[in-house]
Order: sequence, then structure tokens, then C-alpha cells
Amino acid sequence: MIVRRKEEVKIVDWGNGLSYRFLLQGDRMGFTVCHTVVRAGTKSRLEYRRHLEACYCIAGRGWVSTADGSTAHELLPGVLYALDEHDAHFLIAAPDVDLELISVFNPPLQGDERHTLDEDAFSQY
Repeated sequence: MIVRRKEEVKIVDWGNGLSYRFLLQGDRMGFTVCHTVVRAGTKSRLEYRRHLEACYCIAGRGWVSTADGSTAHELLPGVLYALDEHDAHFLIAAPDVDLELISVFNPPLQGDERHTLDEDAFSQY
């Protein structure tokens, strides 16, 4: 059995926030679980080419939008979104409050992955 407290896990500054990485590849569970904090007022261009990701909002407010910006979904506590096709997307936190998500990755992360945020391309790992 694996039991971990937030203050005991690896913390990664992923670019526009922090990722508290509770389960990683080395735990041999087949997936990663993170508590992801997206800093208020940030907009991140993201894409996961090697991982599928699902995110469940637990606090704050924000939006996830398609890469072309044609569709945006509001994120509030109780809303889940899943990137089931390695979707390039924008993750946007409200200007006045951090967005907090529980993120699940498959296959699992090694643990040190970080985004390289650039205005011209989608960050990927």
C-alpha cells in the first residue's frame, strides 16, 4: 500500500504553476496522479504526445480550450476534462484565483517532466 502526504511528494514547477506528483512511473501503478496548481492569470499552450491526461477540477476557476480557440469549456470544482486524443490545448486560469486540478496521466510520468512554454508552439512531453 502506498500512502503519501502532499508535503512528502516531489514538487515540479511545470511552467505556469506547480505539480505535486503523488504517483510516478517508479511506483509501478501504471498511471500518475498529480495535484496541479495553475497560477492565476496564466494561459498555457500544452500538448501531451506520449501521455493521455484527465483533469478533475477541485478548486478555483478557469478554462480549457481547443488549440484553434474555437471551443472553450469552463472549469469549476466538479468538472472533469480528458485529453483522449493527445489534444493540443490551452489551459487558462481565471485572473483572480489559482486553478487546482487532480491530474491523471497514462502512461505514468517519470517525475521530472516540465513544460517549455512558448508563445509560438505547444509545449509537449
